[in-house]
This record gives sequence, structure tokens and C-alpha cells, in this order.
Amino acid sequence: MGITESDDLPLLQFSSSSDNSATKRTGTIWTAVAHIITGVIGSGVLSLAWSMAQLGWIAGPFLMLFFAFITLISTFLLCDCYRSPDPEYGPIRNRSYTDAVRLYLGERSAWICELVMQISFYGTGIAYVITSATCLRAIERSNCYHKHGHDASCEFGDTFYMLIFGLVQVFMSLIPDFHSMDWLSVVAAIMSFAYSSIGLGLGAAKVIGDGVVQGSIDGLSASSRTQKLWLVCQALGDIAFAYPYSMIVLNIQDTLRSPPPESETMKNASVVSICITTFFYLSCGGFGYAAFGDQTPGNLLTGFGFYEPYWLIDFANACIVLHLVGGYQTNGWRSSSRTAHSSTNTTLSNSHSCQL
Repeated sequence: MGITESDDLPLLQFSSSSDNSATKRTGTIWTAVAHIITGVIGSGVLSLAWSMAQLGWIAGPFLMLFFAFITLISTFLLCDCYRSPDPEYGPIRNRSYTDAVRLYLGERSAWICELVMQISFYGTGIAYVITSATCLRAIERSNCYHKHGHDASCEFGDTFYMLIFGLVQVFMSLIPDFHSMDWLSVVAAIMSFAYSSIGLGLGAAKVIGDGVVQGSIDGLSASSRTQKLWLVCQALGDIAFAYPYSMIVLNIQDTLRSPPPESETMKNASVVSICITTFFYLSCGGFGYAAFGDQTPGNLLTGFGFYEPYWLIDFANACIVLHLVGGYQTNGWRSSSRTAHSSTNTTLSNSHSCQL
């Protein structure tokens, strides 16, 4: 049976009083952009030059644009899952990815989804800890190379820095909820712009200084086809991993105020974020490959593609660490359990069925 106008009104009134009114949503398109950039742009942007080196000048840029398009389409679809049954005015809110899976696919699918998300976050957390320690160690090495020369044996451990990063996250985890993280995402986003711009600028400066654009159409040659295939697959994985943020889309959307509808704001924020992200990815990847060609390092900063100016390298690595502090928290909220919210959604869904 269809839903008449008289059926709609009581349902909306009921859902408004049953919604979590204690949560004050004040987010805008710009806070959403900050959250997205914090969750998407990581230090991996500095390794895209290596990915470009494996793919060459045609496949590399094309695949970056392709994955940007796929990410945008999937995000648009997920934005419409925040409210149900209507994507703009539905009374049921799905405040996390798991909530949406539970509502549309059932409890068992939600359990599997939560398990996969926890495993994913475990791996991402390890990567964040290692990367932050590597960047702090790179600052020490940069100062050592500047003082003793580029051929000096500047080896330092990173266990201490891992412990420091973990201690910082203990204090950062005291932030009560995702709605209170706007300032942290803004700071982290600024840091990501800073080190991405530095990597881009250093690559561009080297290309201009050398007067030569290195690289080739088919990318780095390999000893065998199997080896080349393996390198290409690694490059594809790096690019694919650098874009998606589907796990935190609904968490971010739940911070937005309305009107306009949250889905509209989130879609606009996604377009802005993906455009900014793609610009930096193409620029850092392109200029890094143009600067080093077949000798492109795995990371333009920690891999010491550049040694000078050492103070700028130190600053860029410090920016990466500060960004990872915020990024760890932003991505951490994707794995948070929303049991209470899910119970509310289930109640509303059952009420909606009764109205039908």
C-alpha cells in the first residue's frame, strides 16, 4: 500500500520527538571537508610518485582520475543511506556505516561488517603508528645528514616514537564524540595541505632546476613480466587505498546541521574534497616522478628523495605526524559501536512498518 500525506505527518512528528535531540548538529560543508581531507589525505600522498613510476605517464594519471570518480559515485550512494526511507527527510538516521548495513541488510551482515571494520582499523592503526615513528626518525636523520653529510651512517630506532604516539592518542581519545572533533580535523587538514604542498614544491623545484622531465610512457622497467605485474598491482593498491573514506561518510554526515538536507551538504563537501585530493595526488605524483624518474623513492620525504633544505624536510615530517594524530582519531570513530542508535533505528523502522 502507498503512503498517503496523512500517514506521513504523524510519522515525522513521532520521529522528531524520538530522535536523539541531545546531539546538537552544527557541522557545515567546510567542517565536513575538513573531516574528509583528514580521513583521506595521508602521508601516502608522498608515495604516489612511486606508484606513478610503476604505471607511467598515461596509466598513472588516468587511474588516479578513475579512482577519484569511483570514490565520488560510491560516496553519493552512501550519502542517501543516512536517512530512511526518504534520503532527505526520512525519520530514521543511520549514524554509522554499520547502522546502515544493519537497517538495509540485517543483523548478521552488520556483525560481519563490524568484524571487517575492526580488522581494517587494526591494520590502519598499525600503519599510522609506524608512519608517525618513521617521520619522527626522519627528522633525526635529516639533521644528521645535514651535519655529517649525505653519506653518513645516520641510523636511529623508532620504538620510542611509537610509544610517544600511543601516549598522545590516549589523551586524544578523551574527546567525547565525533561532533567535538571539528577543531582537530581542521588542524589535521591544514597539516596535510602543508606537507603535500612541500612535496609538490620540492618536486617542481627539482624539475625546473634540472630542466628535464624524467619518466616514460610505460613506467619503470622490470626484470620480468611477473615482476612488472607485481609492481603494477602494488601501485594500483596504493592509489586505490589513498581515496576511499566510505567507512566514515555517515559519521561525518551525522555532524551536519539541516536545512539544507544533510545528504545535499555531504555530496557538495565530497565533490570539493575529492577535487582537492585529486589535485594534490596528481601534482605530488606527477612532479615526484618527473623529478626522479626510475629512481623515484617510496616516499619523497622519509625516503630522502630530498635532503635540503633540511629545516623544510623537518617541518614537513612534523606536519605529517600532527596530521596522523588527527587522522587516527577520525578513522577511529568509523569503528565505534552505535548500539543505542541502532536500537532507536530499529524501533522507528518497526513503527514505520506499522504505519504502512
